[in-house]
Order: sequence, then structure tokens, then C-alpha cells
Amino acid sequence: MLRDYGRFGTGEVQEIYANATTFIKKPTTLSTLVTEIDKLDWYNARQEGLGDLYEGLLQKNADEKKSGAGQYFTPRPLIDCMVAVMKPTLKDIIQDPAAGTGGFLIASNRYIREHSNPDAWTETEQRKYRRNTFFGMEHVQDAHRLALMNLMLHGLDSDPHASGIRYGDTLSPEGQALPNATLVLTNPPFGTKKGGGLPSRDDFTFPTSNKQFCFLQHIYRALLPGGRAGVIMPDNVLFEGNTGKQIRADLMDKCNLHTILRLPTGIFYAQGVKTNVLFFTRGETDKRNTKEVWVYDLRANMPQFGKRTVLTRQHFAEFETFFGLDPRGDNSAHRHSREGGNPDTARFRCFTREWIAERGDSLDIAWLKDEGDGGTNELPEPAALAQEAMGELEGAMEELRGILEELGEEVDEEEAA
Repeated sequence: MLRDYGRFGTGEVQEIYANATTFIKKPTTLSTLVTEIDKLDWYNARQEGLGDLYEGLLQKNADEKKSGAGQYFTPRPLIDCMVAVMKPTLKDIIQDPAAGTGGFLIASNRYIREHSNPDAWTETEQRKYRRNTFFGMEHVQDAHRLALMNLMLHGLDSDPHASGIRYGDTLSPEGQALPNATLVLTNPPFGTKKGGGLPSRDDFTFPTSNKQFCFLQHIYRALLPGGRAGVIMPDNVLFEGNTGKQIRADLMDKCNLHTILRLPTGIFYAQGVKTNVLFFTRGETDKRNTKEVWVYDLRANMPQFGKRTVLTRQHFAEFETFFGLDPRGDNSAHRHSREGGNPDTARFRCFTREWIAERGDSLDIAWLKDEGDGGTNELPEPAALAQEAMGELEGAMEELRGILEELGEEVDEEEAA
């Protein structure tokens, strides 16, 4: 039955069931499941929040480490925070080039509908909303089918010839087919490209096997002039040398990198990975767009998040107030007005582009002394420590590859892996 849907279904149904498999072995169990699903009044269920229920199931599945689904799931409080400060509107073309289960697009849709009156939209606005607002790409087929189901249950279309989440690799020529955007919200996958090779796209100025740097180039190249972005990146993107330094300099030239949010630890499935959100706006020209960078440290002196301490939207409340009203980042006057007291203990600080250049364009900036979690003496889990060590080793390997390339040495595939 699943194979038939994948081969003979139409539109989204065919994509959702493409190459589908099931772990249900007993025919009676499958029959009972289908019968119960068939009893649902799908129209009323959708009105009563079936999409939100589905999102809840995705989160629950992501929280189960054994499922492996966490790598495709960004914590919803963080997504909602990023969407709130970026303020998507119906005029936006919104892109997520690493869509996972579609969380950023779903949250953007919710924000647009809650901050406008959909019943008053004109026919032109309705058509734009349906066909030219939400775009994404996902490389893993199982995550892609979850994303399509998520969109469908939230009333969003997915059309290969219009908006929706496409199945493909953003770091291949398929990614070049995504339309340019006025807003990009995304959490690209961590790590290096499989096999250590370079992406098959030929339009990146700085080829590298580091997936985060490839996605970062895609994002700021995909932004239309004045377009804005909120992007989750691991710490190594802030300090890696060689190609990494060149990409950061190019980003700060082409865009106004106005804000970096240092995220708490333990909020992702790979708990040892330290992450940040980069907020930037594409300039009208390609030179000298970043004048100053504000860093907000939400990592130091924060609890270790996990099952016992759950991340909530409230944890981001002060950051959202600090960010200001302008989603394009023109909030310096507002932020300076909030300065006061001892700058060494404040969670936010401003750094000039010149000061950053003197540090070799490193954006790994911290000043708060982390007093720990109150002396509980809890050590991170071994898996978290191993994950953090792997991240640091990958960064070191990338730098070594860059040095060898500068010396004119060839880096073979085995070394690059």
C-alpha cells in the first residue's frame, strides 16, 4: 500500500510516500491503525490544531536520542525567538535551505497570519501567499517527508514549480534553483561534507568541505538587497582561519552583520556543540556594510539545558527586548540607550569593524566570567564531550588543509575525510 502511494499518488501524497517503509509487522496492527486514521474528520481536526499536535510529536521524537531525529529539529522556543525579531510579512520571500522538518517556515507562517488579517487579503495577496512565500530544501528523504506532512497539516502547499520544501542538496546545483529571498531563517547541519570533498556547486567564491561555511555563502548570496537573515552556526564558524576568515570578511563586506547571539549549551541533540545565531542584512552594495557588531551572551551563567531544565521562550525575552523593533538591525540607538552599569558584567556589548579586523576577523568574542551552574558539579555526558572534541578536531583539520593548499600541496581524498 505504501509503495502504491509512492508510485501512483498525486502531488504531495506521492512525495510523502516516496520510498516509504514501515516497521509494523503484523497486518492486524496496520489495519487497526488505518481504520482509526480513517475515522478522523480531517477538516475539523486541522481547524483544532492537528498541525500543532504533529509538531509536538516531532519534538517528542527529536528528544529521544535513539531516534536520531534531533539533528533535523531546532528547539521551537529558539525558532519562535528568531522569527519574532525578524518579523516576517506577506511581502517576504522566505527561504530555509536546510529545512529539516519545516519548523522555520511553519513558525513564519504562524507569525504572518497572527500579525495580519488573512480574511482581508486580496486575491493577488492570496496567490502570492500560496505560491511565492515559503521555500525550502531538504537533503534527507525521511526528514523531507516529515516536512511535507508538516506543511500540509498547517495548510501550506508544496509545489515543485512554486513554493514548498523541495527534496535536494542545497550544496549542489539544485540549491542554485532556489529563488532569491528577502528573509532566510535556517539551522544548517554541522560537520564536514561526506568524504571531505568540495560541494558540487560552482558559484561559491570560497570552495570548502566545511558545510557550515558553504551554507553561509549560499545564504548571503541568496539574499536580495535589503534582505535579512537569522542563521544558527557552531562556534568554529566564528574563529576558523584561512578560508573561514575570508568568508567572514566577505560576509561583513556584503552584509551588515549587526548581531551575534551566543546560545546556551545543551539545547541541541549534540549537546557538546556550542552554537550562535548570526543576524545580518544584505547591503545595497557589496563593500563595507558592517560598521559594528553587537554580541549578546546568553551562554555564560546559564543553566545546562536538557530534560531537567527545559528551554522556554522566556529564556529569550531579554534578548528580544534588547534586539529592538527594526528586523533589519538598525537598532543601535535603542541598544546604546540600554547600556549602563558595569560593562564587564553586561550580557551585551558592541564591537567596531576595525576592532574585529585587528583580531584577524575572529568573531569568537566573550567577556563574561562563567560562574558555572551553582556548584552542582555535574559533568557533561561522555557523548557530549566526544561531540565537542570532534567539532574542535574538524576545525583543526580544516585549518591544516588550508595550510597545505597554500603551500601548494595536494590534499588527497583519504586525508580530507
